Amino acid sequence: MTTPKQSPELTPTLEELEAQERRLVFRQFTHEDAWALGSLLVELARERQAPVAVDIHRAGQQLFHAALPGSTPDNDAWIARKRRVVERYGSASYLVGARFRAKGTTFEESSRLDPDTYAAHGGSFPVTVEGAGVIGAVTVSGLPQLQDHRLVVEALEHFLSRA
Repeated sequence: MTTPKQSPELTPTLEELEAQERRLVFRQFTHEDAWALGSLLVELARERQAPVAVDIHRAGQQLFHAALPGSTPDNDAWIARKRRVVERYGSASYLVGARFRAKGTTFEESSRLDPDTYAAHGGSFPVTVEGAGVIGAVTVSGLPQLQDHRLVVEALEHFLSRA
C-alpha cells in the first residue's frame, strides 16, 4: 500500500495541512479506538518494513505504544518532543513547523521553546473530537518527517472512513 494523494517529493501547502486537520475529526475516541488505530499504524508500517515507533496519548495517558524492528530509544524521545508540540499548539507537529517556515524562520529559532523538549517535525497529529477539541495525539517516529506525517494521516483517513 502506498501513501495516497501525493508523491513523497511534493511538500503539502499550509492550506492542505490545515484541511487535513479539519477533515480528520473523531466523533469519540475510546481506549478501543486507540488500540485499533495503533494496530492499523503498526500494520501499515510492517507492510512497508518501516522502522518506526508508534504512540497514542489521550488526556495525558499513553493508550498505545509499539516499537517495530529498526526503531530505537531515540524514536521514543522524538515522539515525546513532537507530541508536546501538538499538545501546546493544538495542531499537527508538521503543520506547526511549516507555519514557522512560511514566515521565513524555523521553530527552533523563533518559538522560544527548548528544542530538547519540543520538536515541530512531522509525525504527530492531534486527536480531535467533535465538540471537545484536541484531546490527544497520535505520533510516529522513524522515517523522514514528511513520511512520518503522511503515515499518520493515511492511517487516520482509513480509520475514520470505517467509522
